[in-house]
Amino acid sequence: MRIDINCDVGEGIQNEHLIMPLISSCSVACGGHFGNKETIDKTIELAIENNVLIGAHPSFLDQKNFGRMSLDIERTLKESIEAQLDLFLACMADFNQKMHHIKPHGALYNLIAKDKKEAQKFIRIIKKYLKNCFLYVPYHSEIAKVALENNVNIKFEAFADRNYNDAVSLVSRTAKNALILSPKEVAKHVLHMVKKNKVKTVSGLEKEIKVDTLCIHGDTENVIEIASFLVGELKKNKIEIGA
Repeated sequence: MRIDINCDVGEGIQNEHLIMPLISSCSVACGGHFGNKETIDKTIELAIENNVLIGAHPSFLDQKNFGRMSLDIERTLKESIEAQLDLFLACMADFNQKMHHIKPHGALYNLIAKDKKEAQKFIRIIKKYLKNCFLYVPYHSEIAKVALENNVNIKFEAFADRNYNDAVSLVSRTAKNALILSPKEVAKHVLHMVKKNKVKTVSGLEKEIKVDTLCIHGDTENVIEIASFLVGELKKNKIEIGA
C-alpha cells in the first residue's frame, strides 16, 4: 500500500524544515490567509530540497482570521483567488517547478465541501489552473462531485489530526474534540481509514471514506511528534509514503 502525506505550509509557523522530511506533498499559503513572495519562495525551496511535491493553498482573503471565517465576497472572490494562484505560479516558475495540486484553505474548503453552488463557482474560477494538476477534495463532498462532473483530476483527502462528524465532515474547530493530539490516536485513526476505507466518527459510527492523501496541520502544537510517530507506524504496517 502507498499513501501521500501532505501538510499546509508557509503559514508563518516556521517549522517547515522539520516537517518536509516527513511528508510527500505540501500546500503553500499564497497570500489569502497568509503569505507573500518571500514566504512562498522560501517554502518552495525547502520542498525541492526534500523532494516534496508542491501545491497551492488559496483562501478567502482574510489574514485577520487566518482564512477560517466564511466571507461573503461574491464580487472579489474570483479576483482574489486568481491573484493568489498567479503569484504562486510565478514563484514556481522562478524555480522551474510545476504545480502538483490546488487545495483550498479553511473556511473556503469547508464551504465548497457542503455547498454545491459555491463549489461550482470555485471550479469555474480555478478550472483553467487545473489542466495538469490535481484538486485535493474531501470524499463524498459537493466539490468532489462538481470536480468530477467537470473532468477535474482529484485526490481524496482525509485529515490525520482531526475528528469527524457522522456526516463525514470535520468536527468544528470551536469544539473541544476537533483535534486529535495524541500521536498514538492519530496513527490508530489513520490506519483505520487507510486499511479499511472507514472512519470512526465522534459518536462511534463507522462511515465509508476514501483516502488518497492525508493532511497533517502544520500549526498543530505537536505536529512534528505526530508526523514522526505516524510515519513510523505506517512503515511498520508496510504502507509506503508517497504521492
